[in-house]
Amino acid sequence: MSKINVGIIGCGRIADLHQPGYVGHLDARLYAVCDTRPDVVNRRKDQWHATRAYTDYKQLLQDPEIDAVEILTPHLQHEPMVIEAARAGKHIALQKPMSIDLASADRMLHAVQESNIVFKVTDNYLTYPPLMLARKMIDDGVIGTPSNVRIKLISGSSGGWEVPPAAWEWRLAEKEAGRGMQTFDHGHHLWSVVWYLLGSIERVVAWVDSLDGVLDSPAVIMWKYRDSVCYGMCEYAHAAEMHIPSNYYANDEWFEITGSRGIIVVHRCTGNIVDGPAVSLFDGNHWQHYTDVASDWAEGFKGATFNFVDAIKGATAPLLSGEQGREILKFALAIAKSARVRREIYLDEMDASLPALYTWGQIRKSKRQKTDLPGLLGRLQLGGKDERYAHQAINLTENLADRFQPEAVRDWHTQIGLQLLPQGCVPQTDFSVTIQAGRLTTIQGSLPPDPSMTLRIKAGTWAAVLLGKKRIETALLQGKLKLEGQAEQALKLRRAFGI
Repeated sequence: MSKINVGIIGCGRIADLHQPGYVGHLDARLYAVCDTRPDVVNRRKDQWHATRAYTDYKQLLQDPEIDAVEILTPHLQHEPMVIEAARAGKHIALQKPMSIDLASADRMLHAVQESNIVFKVTDNYLTYPPLMLARKMIDDGVIGTPSNVRIKLISGSSGGWEVPPAAWEWRLAEKEAGRGMQTFDHGHHLWSVVWYLLGSIERVVAWVDSLDGVLDSPAVIMWKYRDSVCYGMCEYAHAAEMHIPSNYYANDEWFEITGSRGIIVVHRCTGNIVDGPAVSLFDGNHWQHYTDVASDWAEGFKGATFNFVDAIKGATAPLLSGEQGREILKFALAIAKSARVRREIYLDEMDASLPALYTWGQIRKSKRQKTDLPGLLGRLQLGGKDERYAHQAINLTENLADRFQPEAVRDWHTQIGLQLLPQGCVPQTDFSVTIQAGRLTTIQGSLPPDPSMTLRIKAGTWAAVLLGKKRIETALLQGKLKLEGQAEQALKLRRAFGI
């Protein structure tokens, strides 16, 4: 493939961070620029050594030499530009957020799907090296099972580069329409990270206020992840008399992700409030600081450019895809709705024809699950939810070595008796479990002669614990697990096997 010719539509302040990704790129070049202001577009053409300059984006889209476009315009202009670029057969990288509402996003997606093009929503945080490292550590299981994410954003009265008045004008117009500069516009970065690190969101609740009637800060947003016991919180603060050290905008953010056996902290993004390493890991015993991670905010923009070009070449998937960008937009809109109507918002209700009815049904369903009233068989102790897992109990026990974490119990030397009590199709089955010098041995057929402790538990309940359906403490409190011997040793089971 010859070099990909890219045109930038919108040459304002943020374009300064998009153009460097094409400098010296082997597979793509900045070929054309477009802006409605003749003086700006001519200056950018000379500054960036572009081949062509346009003041009308429609003329740029008609240029057969242009293969792809980056759209860096205000949100209200996104939809017509994307639809026309798609019809012109140009690959598209669209500056976040995708649009102003879900109906607009759907029209854009429909147009893209009818064309054989790459479409991505650009968010530089997803290719910011410190956050990429945090994602890798989470995926590698370094901190175990994540349970909490905490984000702090602080903005100040001064610091960073100069923002032209025109850039503030359209953002103030967005604010008047109910889309806050912090929680909607800049918030897209944070909500993208929330999704990128740990997955999709089920519901959100938000409090959004203002100190000056313009900026949507202070604010607190909390959310629950879908299909997991994992929560997040983001806190916005505006320090009206504080200078923020920054090479870009006058704000900074940091992130903290807590898991079952560790904590990851990303210390900065836009600004430079915190000196030192950008990423730190606490593993339960000590801190490890990563000093060799590039942490200039601009690196994320370069990464986004490389992702766009690689996606056009077919070497990778676009990040964010149009569908993923729509999910982030839905999250941002749900936050605004929660603050406006003062209640918890399920993200799925944003697509529901009767949102209030959908939420009422979800709340009733949640209450039923929390009540968890047993049926007749459960009250008579003839059945129970755990029985469905009983057939997996023996195989899961024989494969305990697959989940054993020797580094968590290096100095533990013990013998444990495990007796699976009959349940379902499983007869009583005894095991001897030995942990010695970081090695695990499991023998089926008998209990050890002199164990430090013995666990007696129904087969289905034990399988539910190993499958993550039930916590071992819950089984104990419910009387489904009996401990004999040194019961305090049971606390180490969680560390050794993640149960």
